Amino acid sequence: MADAERAPIDRLLAVMARLRDPERGCEWDVAQNFATIAPYTIEEAHEVADAIARNDMADLKDELGDLLLQVVFHARMAEEAALFDFDAVANAISDKMERRHPHIFGDRAEGGHHLWEQIKAEERAAKADAKDDNGALAGVALGLPALLRAEKLQKRAARVGFDWPDAKGPRAKIDEEIAEVESATTDEERAGEIGDLLFVIVNWARHLGIDPEAALRTSNAKFERRFRFMEAAAGTSFASLDLDAKEELWLAAKADERKG
Repeated sequence: MADAERAPIDRLLAVMARLRDPERGCEWDVAQNFATIAPYTIEEAHEVADAIARNDMADLKDELGDLLLQVVFHARMAEEAALFDFDAVANAISDKMERRHPHIFGDRAEGGHHLWEQIKAEERAAKADAKDDNGALAGVALGLPALLRAEKLQKRAARVGFDWPDAKGPRAKIDEEIAEVESATTDEERAGEIGDLLFVIVNWARHLGIDPEAALRTSNAKFERRFRFMEAAAGTSFASLDLDAKEELWLAAKADERKG
């Protein structure tokens, strides 16, 4: 069948099958495995989020395609190993969505986010039983960005009562952790204490109702925007300026943002 006559997903599956062909495929694609592709999968998910943040719909279309390719890549490798295939992946998520929306696809009258969370919790418990892991933190993915995983771990702990009653607790803990960073005597100790400090900052943000991952992305963008302003204002002489001059440019960048 000609490419134009194929369903788009069938065409993409055929492209990946050809790329992974041991004799006629691409040497790089053939050499990959789940572990080597996983970082690209994470990267593509972040690039989807970036396109959305920039409200670039043309780029979003391309990035969604890149992310879909990652799903197809993993499914193809699983099929080659006789584990599962793309159809099994698609059927599994369809089953999950129908199962988690019984008020839409079943006979439950009530629904909404509360029911979704209840069913997710029941599914996690079933998985935990199968793995003999019934702890409150079971199933929090190791591959999540560190800030997001910290927040999820804290939320899980809070469900079983291990949490401060309000934002004052983590705020006070921040001062304690800063003191421990400053009193550390080795690089290893400092790294551990900095990790503890970041963890409690995430906790403080959670109590304030702030998404720490989104907040840091916003600050990253702010820093990049201001730094580019500084470079543009100084021209080719930027690198040779002393710190006081660069600080003046930084303040000018902030002032320019306020005017804008």
